[in-house]
Amino acid sequence: MQAFYSDQFVLPLPQGHRFPMAKYAMLRDAVARHLPAVQLLQAPRASDAELKLVHTSAYVEAIANGTMATTVMREIGFPWSVAMAERARHSVGATVAAARSALRRGVGASLAGGTHHAYADKGGGFCVFNDVAVAARVLQAHKAREGKSLQVAVIDLDVHQGNGTARIFQGDSSVFTLSLHGEKNFPFRKEAGDIDVGLPDGCGDADYLAALDMALLNLDARCTPDLVFFLAGADPFEGDRLGRLKLTPGGMHLRDERVFQWCFARHIPLVLLMAGGYGVRIEETVAIQLETFRLALAYQQKFKDIYP
Repeated sequence: MQAFYSDQFVLPLPQGHRFPMAKYAMLRDAVARHLPAVQLLQAPRASDAELKLVHTSAYVEAIANGTMATTVMREIGFPWSVAMAERARHSVGATVAAARSALRRGVGASLAGGTHHAYADKGGGFCVFNDVAVAARVLQAHKAREGKSLQVAVIDLDVHQGNGTARIFQGDSSVFTLSLHGEKNFPFRKEAGDIDVGLPDGCGDADYLAALDMALLNLDARCTPDLVFFLAGADPFEGDRLGRLKLTPGGMHLRDERVFQWCFARHIPLVLLMAGGYGVRIEETVAIQLETFRLALAYQQKFKDIYP
């Protein structure tokens, strides 16, 4: 299984900033140490042409040049820097590369990604560019040049609704969006996706998994995807600072297993993205994400019979 990283770009954040930038390098180190069968590769840099398949030219250029309005940068949550702009591009590049790898091997992964709060013309919630949207458009454009189509499904299990992704793909039957999220959590103004399941604060394993089972049944009835993007956010975990749900480590494992099994049973390649995770103890977030990678690797081995 190939996994792409871009943690060499460390943002110069103010002291006390709540975004856990260190988790990306910690996860790469953990994968390298515990899962040597995962091939770790540096993420390529997304081009202007790729970004502009989704984002407006004015927005792409303002992020590149550092001319974005202060109010927009405040909504993103990061101060502008060259490292910020480059990290955002490489994070998108990681997802594009992971998606290409998934189509060849059954499972591909990014050690970041899932920047689902970014709209076509603005960012938000620590998201600059929408990596899933760009990757979906890049692969669809490639298939179109071959005279083929590509039906995409986004299974977004980050605890925060993927408002940017939902908005970008509203009215587009080629990309189906499914989101399970905290109903009262950020973003407080949700966008309408194809399947939106809002969960109450304090939701635990049993209720969460029942809601996920119903959502996957609904997805099965409404969409036959050629590729799935799985946002495996660690923030539904009970120890997350921003999540407000109460999933145990065992519940998180069962959540991931349901998604991998759903895709494997249908021979659908899967792109794994880490999305959010803001543990009170960041080591717990990394441990949860490592287990997601362990499970992904096991399923990629199963996919070998389909993708030799």
